[in-house]
Amino acid sequence: MRSIVTIIGKDEVGITAKASTVCADLNVNIIDISQSVLKDVFVMVMLTEFEDGSKVVPKLNAEFKKLSEKSGLDIRVINEDVFNSMHKI
Repeated sequence: MRSIVTIIGKDEVGITAKASTVCADLNVNIIDISQSVLKDVFVMVMLTEFEDGSKVVPKLNAEFKKLSEKSGLDIRVINEDVFNSMHKI
């Protein structure tokens, strides 16, 4: 299964490392990543891939929720098929 992960928030040291660690701990492969800082706003989009989405997605959402609460980041995980369908409408 593949998903799109978006992270937006106030720029600070270590955001990419923290997000990558969450993925690595859950055996989620980061296929592609794009990030930029617009003034002091950090923006990242990751394309990820993993086996057995029914087990991984809830864990991924839970870990990213913890990271979001600690850092004030807006983090979203969207199934790639849902993402593609949204943009066809």
